[in-house]
Amino acid sequence: MRGKLSRRKRRIIITTTAILLFIAATVIGIWQHSSTKKPYVPGEKIEGLTAELSRTIPEDYPRVTFRDVTAEAGISFRHFSGTRTVQLPEDMGSGAAWGDYDNDGWLDLFVVNEVGPLNLTKEEVQNSPAHCALYHNNGDGTFEEVSAAAGVDYRGWGMAAAWIDYDNNGLPDLFLTCYGRNVFYRNNGDGTFTDITRQAGLDQPEGFWTDVSPADFNRDGFPDIYVCGYVKYANEGDQTLTLQYEVETPASINPSSFDPERNLLFLNNGDGTFREIAQKAGVDNPDGRSLSAAWCDFDEDGWVDLYVANDVSDNVMYHNLGNGTFEEVSLSAWVADYRGAMGLAVGDWDGDTDMDIFITHWIAQENALYNNLRTQFDSLGVAVNGMRFMDEADRYGLGQIALDYIGWGTSFFDYDNDGRLDLFITNGSTLQRPDDPSRLTPMTNLLFWNKGKQKGFYNVSAVSGEVFNRKLVGRGAAFGDYDNDGDVDIFLVPNEGTAVLLKNEGGNRNNWLDVRLEGRKSNRQALGTRLELYVGNRVQIRQTGAQSSYCSQNSPVAHFGLGNATRADSLKILWLSGTRQVLRNIPANQVIHVVEKEGTV
Repeated sequence: MRGKLSRRKRRIIITTTAILLFIAATVIGIWQHSSTKKPYVPGEKIEGLTAELSRTIPEDYPRVTFRDVTAEAGISFRHFSGTRTVQLPEDMGSGAAWGDYDNDGWLDLFVVNEVGPLNLTKEEVQNSPAHCALYHNNGDGTFEEVSAAAGVDYRGWGMAAAWIDYDNNGLPDLFLTCYGRNVFYRNNGDGTFTDITRQAGLDQPEGFWTDVSPADFNRDGFPDIYVCGYVKYANEGDQTLTLQYEVETPASINPSSFDPERNLLFLNNGDGTFREIAQKAGVDNPDGRSLSAAWCDFDEDGWVDLYVANDVSDNVMYHNLGNGTFEEVSLSAWVADYRGAMGLAVGDWDGDTDMDIFITHWIAQENALYNNLRTQFDSLGVAVNGMRFMDEADRYGLGQIALDYIGWGTSFFDYDNDGRLDLFITNGSTLQRPDDPSRLTPMTNLLFWNKGKQKGFYNVSAVSGEVFNRKLVGRGAAFGDYDNDGDVDIFLVPNEGTAVLLKNEGGNRNNWLDVRLEGRKSNRQALGTRLELYVGNRVQIRQTGAQSSYCSQNSPVAHFGLGNATRADSLKILWLSGTRQVLRNIPANQVIHVVEKEGTV
């Protein structure tokens, strides 16, 4: 009969209508709830919501612990020297970066430092004991500090670091963001580095720069560099006090007191130089106080997109148009979140083959878990033009539990090798201690075990080692298997505190597989490459370079947990150049090195 809808069309209409009604009801409910409730006071117990969302640790939680091995590993690093002068740049840093700078198969570590209070003289800066540190991995569980000999013992107000092989010669170079001017070191290949910031075109401008995220966004085979700008800080001696959660806070450490700083995108010219094109490309984000940024192909169109976490500003999602420019799609993607955002984690936590986003926030704001809805809409037969996400942190155990914390460095990682991505958060306050305003308030860290899509995450900090009882003013966190034993370890950089190396003990009781990629037509670091690992009926997804943490860089090695499986059925590698490779029947418990080949294999 003419005009009669097909069964498929009726199903699409019904499903779409149901989804829209659900979203509308959710928004109305949230608005009604928020319009009537009193502001949350950190530490208080809320009847109803808090009780309903409490989660008891299941009996089958993994018997894995993390142990502080900093001293026995030979690492002695303290962030900051002297007494803070109550200025914002002193309180925001710093991070660390894992990378194998000498290609010996063992992860080395670069740790960023702030030299001390901002009122130091040039002579005091040069003589300060607080400097950036490079630790060479000896391959026996210990490290040797080689900063001075390598020429990277930078003294200044450092924030973030990233290893970037800008010239594709197989030697990772080092980019350092700062309050002031950023620094770029070329790897000489003999254990030393040369400062080439000016000749590479990376010496401008001065500012308050935070996270650094490399990516080959235009797929020309050379890595580009995105730098987050925080605020246009100026010390005007303004000590006007505001009361934040019953703590007096001077204007000089309140980011809302300062205008936002723009972000930078340095395009790699392929000849050893860069040029800054953020405004031209549409990603300068002039209204955001940016602290973290992550490159990831969220819509799987072959081009890496960009998500930026902003403090007291709307977060932004930039869709890569494939022509050197981006379109901001924050509102249509449902991720224009206005909270105090610090750290980012990106990964397929629920195993549905699309990449999700986790964001750490300021106190009383909860953390956010933005589930990517691409595969959900596809399975319902609903056509969606563009990206769609939904914050489901409370549903999966990650929301209200964070009300009393200020979160920073974070990452998805499979700490027990069961094939599901877990989550770690380092916490630390930006509020001064009431009993000693010269210091910031420390907090404990959080470890969440992923029990699967139906159950979500459980806070297992209390049963995962004594280190989770300690309080730190957490900032940076970097993740990597430094001892090559098959499980992922954690390095923490507290503000004005002693750095901590946490060794994973017990994660390698399950089987695992590590993949080191080396691009040829694609950039040498394989940034942006998608890996799909098939084990039985489960698929695990990774994308090289997608994890951001906070002012830190994780290991470049893709780590997969295999559970009880003794082999992976296949590994599909989708290089950024368009090349596809498939490896089959891969034995567990090894590191494989895959070099990009021409064509499809």
